[in-house]
Amino acid sequence: MENRSFSRMGRTVGVVGLGAWQLGADWGEVSEADAHATLQAAVDAGVTFIDTADVYGDGRSEQIVGSFIKDKPQLTVATKMGRRVEQLPENYTLDNFRRWNDRSRSNLGVDTLDLVQLHCPPTPVYSTDAVYDALDTLVEEKRIKAYGVSVEKVEEALAAIARPGTASVQIILNAFRLKPLERVLPAAAEAGVGIIARVPLASGLLSGRYDEHTTFAADDHRNFNRHGESFDVGETFAGVDFATGLEAVRRLRPLVPGFSAPSEGRGAGSGTAPAGATMAQFALRWIIDHPAVTVVIPGARNAEQARANAAAAGLAPLPPETHAAVQRVYDELIRPAVHDKW
Repeated sequence: MENRSFSRMGRTVGVVGLGAWQLGADWGEVSEADAHATLQAAVDAGVTFIDTADVYGDGRSEQIVGSFIKDKPQLTVATKMGRRVEQLPENYTLDNFRRWNDRSRSNLGVDTLDLVQLHCPPTPVYSTDAVYDALDTLVEEKRIKAYGVSVEKVEEALAAIARPGTASVQIILNAFRLKPLERVLPAAAEAGVGIIARVPLASGLLSGRYDEHTTFAADDHRNFNRHGESFDVGETFAGVDFATGLEAVRRLRPLVPGFSAPSEGRGAGSGTAPAGATMAQFALRWIIDHPAVTVVIPGARNAEQARANAAAAGLAPLPPETHAAVQRVYDELIRPAVHDKW
């Protein structure tokens, strides 16, 4: 697998990582055995970067990852902090950071965390000097090796990139969320800040496996957060209306390498050639094609998904005309609804 650099961390990681939200909560039940099998399949396929958070399953994801990474120094584990308290800027203090850090270090079973990210805090936090001073203190105390931020908005990303200690920015980037390409990725590349692309498959929409009849479990955020009832709606289907997303996928599907049109009597979208890429792999390759992206972190609920996601790194880069076609679909269907929100 291709490796890319977190310049400010002084390390490289495989360009396809693993997002471990699914292993904690909010995507339906995943057993601990299945979670470990998923992690092992990902690592066997070349994944070296795992992203989790203290809030995923209230620590369950961190604990599962922690039990897996013992004796695996080649792995980089990023976690996130801040979403377990009321979202007020005044809660982002050094004392709280130390408490949250202690819990994550215990969950993950390490003395020093590789990378800690502020987990989509209130917008003013990204511009507060004391916050970055506190993060620098955690580095000095060897509680963490590096810090970054996870953001909802472009402006939040740009504020963090301007800080000399910021090692990474995690942001939603996929074929339904093109706004970061305009300013965030160029700014990060110039500053040497790593970009972690999250929600790369728009909560599974870009896998091409869903249709108008698809249902989700009661404990799946694609059911209970469809309109932002529990957290930012941009985290669910990248903020795209489900029906609109399905139509966009139907337009994108013929761009997938190896796609062949369905023959008479076959269901729409069932004509992928055996040697061709899947829709999900195509969506991941589209992200990888942007050199400012350090790592993309698709989630997986089983070993098969983890292996298939990692295999996207082995696909040939998509041709310019394919990228232009993705842009057209975005402009026609997605841009009016989401471009100005985040």
